[in-house]
Amino acid sequence: MLSILLLIAILILLAVAGLAVYLFMRLRTSEARQQELDVRFRELNSRVQPLQLEALEAKLNPHLFKNILNSIQSHAYQTYFAVDKLANVLDYILYESRKKFVTPKEEIDFALNLIEINKIKVSPLFDLKVKTRINEAEPLYEQKLLAPLISIDLIENAFKHADIQSPDAFIAITLEFKDNHFGLTVANKISAKPPMKKAKGGIGLKTLEQRLKIIYEDSFKLDYYTEDHVFVAHLNIDLFEYKIKVLAAR
Repeated sequence: MLSILLLIAILILLAVAGLAVYLFMRLRTSEARQQELDVRFRELNSRVQPLQLEALEAKLNPHLFKNILNSIQSHAYQTYFAVDKLANVLDYILYESRKKFVTPKEEIDFALNLIEINKIKVSPLFDLKVKTRINEAEPLYEQKLLAPLISIDLIENAFKHADIQSPDAFIAITLEFKDNHFGLTVANKISAKPPMKKAKGGIGLKTLEQRLKIIYEDSFKLDYYTEDHVFVAHLNIDLFEYKIKVLAAR
């Protein structure tokens, strides 16, 4: 009787062991399949992202040209100065913006030229403040880690939506590079009246957010809000954190 019970116990143990081995092999197969799917997803994602960026940039450049040319046309007396700045902007768009990344120095120089072109939209007496807080000694200041044309939308929106008729109207723009962070802060007084509806809306902040998410994922912060008829937008990109992630992914 004892031998029979022992045999049954051994058979039960063998069955349990066999089931455990079976489940373990299924788990290993499932993990291998999951890893394979992850690799394929990353491959597809790496192919899709450049296409998304190309589509966004294709919409971005004509939008910029239209605004610049409208500005120059409406203020012919400043054409020579504007064309000189436009030449710099065109060089940047034609040669630098086709690159995947530019240096923070190149993007900041471009942003300053863009501001100079937009200045012809407003009166010489208009309250326009432009500040730069740049530490040129930062190691990443001249490394190609910043997406080109990343500053366009916030600057263009400020000039487009500013209430230039109000006596207390203003635009304030601050460009920063410190602690290996690129920063752009834009504030402008907006009209208390509701904006007129247009047949075609701009691409603006939606395009900017899409580009930032595709390129920098969670290594950036974009905040914007309206308070007392003043619109404020702040962009900060941690280029050091982004560089570490890129190096770790190789």
